Amino acid sequence: MSTATATLPIRVPSVGESITSGVLGSWKRKNGDSVASGDPLFEIETDKVTSEVFAEADGTLEILVPEGTEVKVGQTVGNLHPGKAPARKTAPAETPKKETPAAKAPVRESSPTPTLVRTEADTAVLAQSSARSDRESRKKMSPLRRKIADRLVSAQHTAAILTTFNEADLSNLIALRTEVQSTFQAQHGVKLGFMSFFLQAAVHALRAVPAVNARIEGDEIVSQHYYDIGVAVGTDRGLVVPVLRDCDQMDLAGLEKSLAAVATRAREGKLSLPDLEGGVFTVSNGGVYGSVLSTPILNPPQSAILGLHAIQQRPVAVGDQVEIRPMMNLALSYDHRLIDGKEAVTFLIQIKKFVENPALALLGLSPGS
Repeated sequence: MSTATATLPIRVPSVGESITSGVLGSWKRKNGDSVASGDPLFEIETDKVTSEVFAEADGTLEILVPEGTEVKVGQTVGNLHPGKAPARKTAPAETPKKETPAAKAPVRESSPTPTLVRTEADTAVLAQSSARSDRESRKKMSPLRRKIADRLVSAQHTAAILTTFNEADLSNLIALRTEVQSTFQAQHGVKLGFMSFFLQAAVHALRAVPAVNARIEGDEIVSQHYYDIGVAVGTDRGLVVPVLRDCDQMDLAGLEKSLAAVATRAREGKLSLPDLEGGVFTVSNGGVYGSVLSTPILNPPQSAILGLHAIQQRPVAVGDQVEIRPMMNLALSYDHRLIDGKEAVTFLIQIKKFVENPALALLGLSPGS
C-alpha cells in the first residue's frame, strides 16, 4: 500500500545571524507551475544581500505570499504539492460585497433617483488629485536601499570627512593595456582593465601610508596589516561593495578574475554575506557613468575611499610644451580624525605615480616614494 507524499511547505530561510526579516522580491515560477528539485523559486531581499531560494523537491508550486511582501525568517510563503496544486492566485481578488435585498429590488418609478451634485471646488480638488497621480508614483524603499541610506547618513554624522584631489596622466597605462591586451586575454581568459592596476596601486599606497589602513574603534586606533579591498558595484537594487580578499597576494590576472566574478554575482543578486563583510579600504569608479569629479562618502568603519573618474582628453603642460593627454581626476575622502592632510596627499601621490608607471606593476616593482 503506497503512501502519498506530503505537501512540503516553502519557508523563508535564514540568510545571516543578524537578519530576521526581508522582502519577498520576486517569484521565479508562476502559481501552479511544475518545478524540479534545485529550481529557483523566489528571491528574498534583505538589508545586506539578495538571495535566491531553491526547491527542495519536485512538485507543483502553490504561492501563498505575493511579491513585495515583508516576510520573516521561517515564514511559510508557499507549498510544493506532490500532485496538482489547488488553484490559488498570488494575490486574492477582492471579494465583491453582498447585495442587500434593498439593493436587488427594482427602483420604483415614484422613487426619485439620487443625483450627485458636484461643486466647482469638488471639481478642482478632483482635477488636482488626478494630476498628482499622473505625475507621481510611490513605492516602499527596499531593505537594501534603506540600509544604504542609513549607512551614508551614519558616515556623515560619525566621521570628520574631508576630500583631497589629484589627477593622473593615463597615457602610459592606456598604451600598455592596448599593447598587451590580446596576449593577456589569450593567456588568462579575461580582459585586462584599469581597475586591477588601481587595486595594485591602492595596496602600494596603503603600505606607504599605513595611517590610511587603520580604523577607529572607541578610543583606540586599530591598524590593519592585510589588504582586503572593497570595490563599489552599481546594481538595479542599489550600490553594493563586495570585498576582494588579500589583494596584495594577487597579480593583475588574479585581480581581474576576482573582479569579474564578484561583479557578476552582484548584478545577479547572488552575493553572500561573506562577500560583503570586512574590507579595509574601498575603490569606487564613478567614471563608468561619466562622472568627472565627486566627493565619495566613507564606507564605515573604513577610514578612506578612493574615487575614480572619467578619462578626459585635456591640455597639460609636459616640459615646456602643452599636449593633449588622457587625464583622470582622483579623489580621496578620508576621516580627518585619523588621517592628516599630509598623509592623504601623500597617499594620492603614490596612487598617481603607480598608475603613471604601469610597467612597474607588471614587473611587481614599486614606483618609489
